[in-house]
Amino acid sequence: MQRRNFLTLLFGATAALFWMPINAVATAWNRAAFETTKLNEATSSLGIIEEIASDAILINAPDKAENGAIVQIEVKSNIVNTETISILVEKNPTPLIAHFKFGHGAEPFVVTRIKMAETSDVKIIVKAGSNYFTNAKNVIVLENGCG
Repeated sequence: MQRRNFLTLLFGATAALFWMPINAVATAWNRAAFETTKLNEATSSLGIIEEIASDAILINAPDKAENGAIVQIEVKSNIVNTETISILVEKNPTPLIAHFKFGHGAEPFVVTRIKMAETSDVKIIVKAGSNYFTNAKNVIVLENGCG
């Protein structure tokens, strides 16, 4: 009977520990940045004041997207000590598409699919230390994806 109680307690504690990080991430979510409708407001909500142009941010995205509902984007940062990568699309109803945080030693590389309302630059902002670096690529959207 003691073994069964121990296993029940062990599984309960493991489940509680599993859900705690998810709750912590949910509270750290920057709702204002994701809900704003203007690019400059989204960057301000992320705490970005000044951006430095950088070719060390590699963006692999199509020149022309047949359907704006599914646009695959690959981003790799060659900037040392990259902490975050943010993906923004100015002409979307909500410009901030994604904000990824990287732990120490994690490779700053992201592959994701995004929606684009119309032809626009896909802007990437990388935080490393107290600096913010940026690069952009224009993607021509042939069919609206945010209707």
